[in-house]
Amino acid sequence: MTANKALDEITLSTESIFEGKVISLQVDTVQLPNGNTSKREIVRHPGAVAVLAIHNDRILVVEQYRQALGRTEVEIPAGKLEKGEQPEEAIKRELAEETGYRCDQVTLLNSFYTSPGFADEIIHLYLAENLEAGELNPDDDEFLEVTEITLEEAYEQIRDGRISDAKTIMAVQAWHLIKVTGKPSL
Repeated sequence: MTANKALDEITLSTESIFEGKVISLQVDTVQLPNGNTSKREIVRHPGAVAVLAIHNDRILVVEQYRQALGRTEVEIPAGKLEKGEQPEEAIKRELAEETGYRCDQVTLLNSFYTSPGFADEIIHLYLAENLEAGELNPDDDEFLEVTEITLEEAYEQIRDGRISDAKTIMAVQAWHLIKVTGKPSL
């Protein structure tokens, strides 16, 4: 879907550079609107889900080491979509795996692209309430700590840099909006 066709680029060729477990990298040669050509490096990603899980007027967060950052990060529970998996199924799976909590009903808050300048990753952000405790079941390569924090603690962790990823900051803002208006969106 393009709003302004005059800005479209035409893909002339695609070269696959890397195929990984989570992402792939390609370089496209494109024709620009002025007729010139350019290269575009593109990361392909299967998509992901993230959840604003509210329990006892606190949100569930996980702290885990992030190799790309070289440190731990506090984030909302999230994970990539498995092949053929629907986002609503994936969010329930990820919530249970990362926190041990289960939820029968989730509400889609928004879907957004993380870095459209070079990646096609889309994250579907859900709201989960009325949680039921269960057993934590992280992936074999996942080491994390689950905690519950208040809105004020979330803002404090954003200010001190412990929370610095866009999906978690967006979820905290959505939670604030829910608290103020009673609705998850305007």
